[in-house]
Amino acid sequence: MNKSRRDGASSPANGRQGNDWDTRRKRKIADITQALSVSPVDVAALRRMAISEGGLLTDEIRCQVWPRLLNVPPHVLEQEPEKVDREDNKDYNQVLLDVQRSLRRFPPGMPDEQREGLQEELIDIILVVLKRNPQLHYYQGYHDIVVTFLLVLGERLATALVEKLSTHHLRDFMDPTMDNTKHILNYLMPIIERVNPEVHDFMQQAEVGTVFALSWLITWFGHVLSDFRHVVRLYDFFLACHPLMPIYFAAVIPQDLPYETLISRAGDLFVQFPPSEMAREAASHDSMAASTFKDFDLASTQQRPDSVLRRRRKQKQAALERSAANAVVTVAQPSAARRFVRLAVMGLTVALGAAALAVVNSALQWAPKLDLFP
Repeated sequence: MNKSRRDGASSPANGRQGNDWDTRRKRKIADITQALSVSPVDVAALRRMAISEGGLLTDEIRCQVWPRLLNVPPHVLEQEPEKVDREDNKDYNQVLLDVQRSLRRFPPGMPDEQREGLQEELIDIILVVLKRNPQLHYYQGYHDIVVTFLLVLGERLATALVEKLSTHHLRDFMDPTMDNTKHILNYLMPIIERVNPEVHDFMQQAEVGTVFALSWLITWFGHVLSDFRHVVRLYDFFLACHPLMPIYFAAVIPQDLPYETLISRAGDLFVQFPPSEMAREAASHDSMAASTFKDFDLASTQQRPDSVLRRRRKQKQAALERSAANAVVTVAQPSAARRFVRLAVMGLTVALGAAALAVVNSALQWAPKLDLFP
């Protein structure tokens, strides 16, 4: 990835510095290089690297790994995208308006000429994908995902990967109606109910619904996160996992907490309460993204993202059991109640503004009874 486009390096969100992280970073880069060099490519190892602390570390590595995670063939990556006649395109005017409003998604200080060139490329990518796939319907927020791929990969690679993503992970959002999108949002409350029934009941009584998470879900959090390092870290995680993982992440995300911790918790939730179990409570019909995911998933069961997450959870549980056996004192994790009330209070404050004020006040009155805000 060209360094002039943006600084591609990333590090764990908790800010740990020093020799320890440098050593682990170098070892991780070596592991990724090894996984890419074998034939066939070790996609299971790449999934583990994308999920584990720090993600894929740099944009240069993402250019090599993201296509593997999406199983995009090399010959597709080599194709130069065609040009689309903008004037006769039914989506052009809306896409243009959205792209013109996307200034904050580009690196601060980028020269106007360079940014404008990237905005033109962003329009081209969206229109090409829609032209190739007339069954897909543009939605506001789609450009927030596409711009992330453009800034990391460049126009050619971004076009190939966005097309694959649009026909699989994002497929539900690109229907003529929002029915399937609402269906995915319906997973959120059952997940919260499994983790903390009291918080679930509070949110139900407050009638907050799930609309606060809509922009998170349909932009993969790209629209609401100000730090691009956090955005690409989440994309590493989401690309390595099941298409419904963003809704699990939505269930654990308050603001200003370590993203590595949130990613770990989201992975644990997915293993504890998989989509097949939650679907019965979310709605009676299956998510299209969930069903088409089987189509592009790799043949080896060892490469399935849910298998990677299960192995990771088992390893964590084994480590905890060893620690307990050795009487090692560990720091207690924040309670589920504390995490999810902060989700209700902080998330609603950001997403709903003044309309959420009464709910926030209710939460602050209710929370001290459970010692949630020490």
